[in-house]
Parts: sequence; C-alpha cells; structure tokens
Amino acid sequence: MTIEVALLISGVSLAFGIYTGIAAIKRNQKTDAKQDASELTTVIVKLENIGNGITEIKAEMTNVKNDIKDDRERIIRLEESAKQAHKRLDNIELYK
Repeated sequence: MTIEVALLISGVSLAFGIYTGIAAIKRNQKTDAKQDASELTTVIVKLENIGNGITEIKAEMTNVKNDIKDDRERIIRLEESAKQAHKRLDNIELYK
C-alpha cells in the first residue's frame, strides 16, 4: 500500500509538474507576443513620424524653390530696370 501511495503521489506530482511547465510556456509566449506587438507598434509609429517629417521637408523645399524662382524673376526685372535707368542717364548726360 505504501508503494501505491508513493506511485500515486509521484504520478500526481509529475502531472502537476507537466501542467505547470506547459502553463508557464503558454504564459511566456503570450507575454512575448504582447511585447513583440508593443515593440512593433512603437517602430510603426516612429516610421510614420519619420514619413511625416519627410513630407513636411518636401513641402518646405517646394516652397523654398518657389521663393527662389520668384526672387530670381524679381532680380531680372530689377537688372532690366537698372539698365534702362543707366541708358536714360547716359542720354541726359549727352544732351548737357
């Protein structure tokens, strides 16, 4: 009878040990999955922020290019105006 009790206790202990091990593995897998999902979400958010930053930079570059184009056109008009003014001054000096 003592051998049967010892075998019964051993069997119950073995079953409990296996159950505990499997439960721990499942719990660790769930924790790892949650942690991986959290890290992946963080990476996605950071990538979206980088993408938004790039979009803003592109928009600013377009604005800068347009400003430079406008400034270039204005400088050309000013140079033409200055040439005309010099010609008028030359003509005035000739008549004096």
